Amino acid sequence: MASITLQDLTRVYPPAVPALTDCTFEVADGSFVVLLGPSGCGKSTALRLVAGLELPDRGRVLIGRRDVTTTPPGDRDLAMVFQNYALYPHLTVRENLAFPLRMRRVPAAERGPRIRRVAELLGLGELLERHPAQLSGGQRQRVALGRALVREPEAFLLDEPLSNLDAALRSELRGELLRVQRQLHATMLYVTHDQVEALTMADRIVVLRAGRVEQQGTPAELYDRPATTFVARFLGAPGMNLLPLDVELPGATLLAGAAPAGATTCGLRPEALRLGPTGAEGQVTLVERLGSETLVHLTVGAQAVVARVPGQAALTHGATVGVTADPAQRHWFDPAGRRLS
Repeated sequence: MASITLQDLTRVYPPAVPALTDCTFEVADGSFVVLLGPSGCGKSTALRLVAGLELPDRGRVLIGRRDVTTTPPGDRDLAMVFQNYALYPHLTVRENLAFPLRMRRVPAAERGPRIRRVAELLGLGELLERHPAQLSGGQRQRVALGRALVREPEAFLLDEPLSNLDAALRSELRGELLRVQRQLHATMLYVTHDQVEALTMADRIVVLRAGRVEQQGTPAELYDRPATTFVARFLGAPGMNLLPLDVELPGATLLAGAAPAGATTCGLRPEALRLGPTGAEGQVTLVERLGSETLVHLTVGAQAVVARVPGQAALTHGATVGVTADPAQRHWFDPAGRRLS
């Protein structure tokens, strides 16, 4: 396997639409890096530039130590997995797995063992003679992944490969994909807009916003110390509560204590809020019971907030409850939305 490095990549679409601007980050050899951001932020453009499907207006792409910025896609030794499977419907699973080997002129004697090895790794052994139409969505995605694995490339590019699956299958295949990645020590660059996928799968996360890198780091670093209010709101389900300091809250304030100089916004994760008989008066507007936890939506004065409480909270719409916050879990941001130490 090999690392992937993006250095100051910039891509502008005609007439003058910047899709990616000075994008710089590294996918270390054997690591799983997730490109995360909302639709239109430049994630897929970055992946296409790495794959060679587009050329940058400025910057470089390196695979290991090779500068592949202008190298044709077929010579980059990368494998892509798409969200729509892209399987050949007239070929069996075995033939779909064999197709990239035939295209690369891998000797026939070597194809069989490689196909069997990948089929065993992904649990496809009993499906080799079936056609894609005879497979479930999860099985098709396994075949698509297997077709990439069987090539034994230097790195893998995955473009929202689980987005077409239902929630249960997504959860199952997240675990499968991570198991395979760890077992093979594979280098993977994974694109998604789903922050749950990013938090549960990534060694490192690169958050894109409007074509620029907003923040990068481990999932814990980004969740515990978001660099901007954008990252604070985007990462987490639900995102961080952002309370402007110029909004007056009734009763006991959630922001007790002196704010650092220059702060205009206080951030509080839903789990940092406590509900009880005392505190700022909050009115319940929505209760989402999720089994092991409950999300309680409230208005505190003119401010809407969400609290995460364990178990099944005995609250109903319209109820009044006291709201307090853990002062050790406050995050402060300046007028530009940047984090203050």
